[in-house]
Amino acid sequence: MYKIAKSNLPALFRAIAETKELYLPIRKAGQVNFGPWSEDAEVDVETLKTVKSPKDVFFPQSENLYSCEREGKDIKIEPQALQDQEFVVFGMKACDIKGVEVLDKVFLADPIDTFYAARRDHGIIVAMACHEPEESCFCKVFGVDCADPEKSAADVAVWMLGDDLMWKAITEKGEALTKAVESLLENADADSDKLEEEKNNIRAIVEKLPYSNLSLEGWDGNAADEKFNSPVWETLYKPCLACGTCTFVCPTCQCYDIKDYDTGHGIKRYRCWDSCMYSDFTMMAHGNNRTSQMQRFRQRFMHKLVYFPANNNGMYSCVGCGRCVEKCPSSLNIVKVIKAFEKHGGEK
Repeated sequence: MYKIAKSNLPALFRAIAETKELYLPIRKAGQVNFGPWSEDAEVDVETLKTVKSPKDVFFPQSENLYSCEREGKDIKIEPQALQDQEFVVFGMKACDIKGVEVLDKVFLADPIDTFYAARRDHGIIVAMACHEPEESCFCKVFGVDCADPEKSAADVAVWMLGDDLMWKAITEKGEALTKAVESLLENADADSDKLEEEKNNIRAIVEKLPYSNLSLEGWDGNAADEKFNSPVWETLYKPCLACGTCTFVCPTCQCYDIKDYDTGHGIKRYRCWDSCMYSDFTMMAHGNNRTSQMQRFRQRFMHKLVYFPANNNGMYSCVGCGRCVEKCPSSLNIVKVIKAFEKHGGEK
């Protein structure tokens, strides 16, 4: 295990960026989101949660797939190049990394999404423990330990401990990154007891959070008929504005649309995030198979809590990050849905 003084983090970022692209929390226009590092960027690794999850490093909000251009009577098709250079995502929290694991189940299943797979192959994740979890967090409900990112699918785990950042490599990728910046790190084996105390302090905070003991009883892959036909949805959905904010900030939402753009001298085909909360989602020639907002609202939460675990060995498509709790303008979120069914005894 190693450590580096917080005051020396700019040098660490600079050293990483010399050979790899570096993405980390950047404060811009009063909000913190993951973005590319630069010398003049306002890095903010102290913020607990970015507004959006960092999933767009692996699954971009918009990305080109291929372009078409006419050359005389011929049409030239040029596929978009796949990611072929290593990059580092620094400061991901355990809940967001769990979100990437959910995306893996979708994009790395047959047929494999080559764009996503290339980014996962070349991405190096540096996970950061949550020094002080907030009231909206409920990652513990979904088996996430935000005190110990070493348990996540990360390559390096880091903790903020006093004036230092503790650093521990987990995988071969992490060992290689550690070796590349080793001159900036110092041995921290003597601080292991302090680190264990930090983990225990974080877990103690988690235990006191209002949603940490939220019950998932009755929510699993076997509950499809019972939950789908419940009358609870008919009243629960009504405040929903269909704004799509919940899907935009969610670390696990993976819906996308594919569109063509006329450049004036050809066509670019691209994909972009879409939302199951929109009335034109999956619109086809004959119309839409979910014609009411209640149906769309129900679909979102049935997918998170029933359909996804039914098809992925019990893994839920929620990681308890709490972003929807914070951002929904109508205070409709997955916690409220779970509690509504608990209040009504599951409404069989």
